[in-house]
Amino acid sequence: MILTIDVGNTGVTCGLFDNDTIVKKFSMTSDIKLSEKTYKEDLSSYIGEIKIEGAIISSVVEEINDRLFNAVKSVCGVIPIKLTHNSNMPIKLNIHNNSELGADRIANGVKGWDLYKQGVIIVDLGTATTFDIVNSNGEFIGGLIAPGIKTQLDSLGKATEKLPIINAMSINTSIGNNTKDAILAGVIKGSAAMIDGMIEQVEQELKEKMKIILTGGYSDLISKYITHPIDLISKNITLEGLLLLYRLN
Repeated sequence: MILTIDVGNTGVTCGLFDNDTIVKKFSMTSDIKLSEKTYKEDLSSYIGEIKIEGAIISSVVEEINDRLFNAVKSVCGVIPIKLTHNSNMPIKLNIHNNSELGADRIANGVKGWDLYKQGVIIVDLGTATTFDIVNSNGEFIGGLIAPGIKTQLDSLGKATEKLPIINAMSINTSIGNNTKDAILAGVIKGSAAMIDGMIEQVEQELKEKMKIILTGGYSDLISKYITHPIDLISKNITLEGLLLLYRLN
């Protein structure tokens, strides 16, 4: 089994792969306050007696990298690969400062290119909503970063006196006639409209039609309100990209 680990701002998402098939997926807390011992215990509870042949870690939270690295080494008996902008990859990074690019976005771009071998936009709906854009020459040329669904909902409740913090859910109207529906219309349908609009602008700027992939925790919810054709919705894009990168490194 190959263990792939994606460390995000709010969670650590892990996938166990048997060849190309993900056979187990689990999550741990992404918290700089957690000790190496805690990560070892959590990882051990999920891995159990499963034999791990190799592992790769993608992280945007530098503070926990060493603890997680050591936990994997101890529990799984392998030295995990740390994905960076200097890792071997089938795409070329063509941005101003490669070191600024999140490892998860590299993994997304790699998987998108592997699937279609043409211009592709991977929309990742997590803590942030990101566009990862690979052009038809196989170059990662950048993207965009906007506040994610939960980030928007939480910030409205925390930054205002009268607006409550609510959970993301479906909304049937674009005109909310109560506070809850007004917030949901603005955040949920507003995010979908932003995605539609930005896809259109990217295609106009690149002068080509792009393949569109949705991934991340809110991909199923937001996909219902996006009018642009979506080629693939999958919450495992980042982990599958990490598997490809593990094999290359």
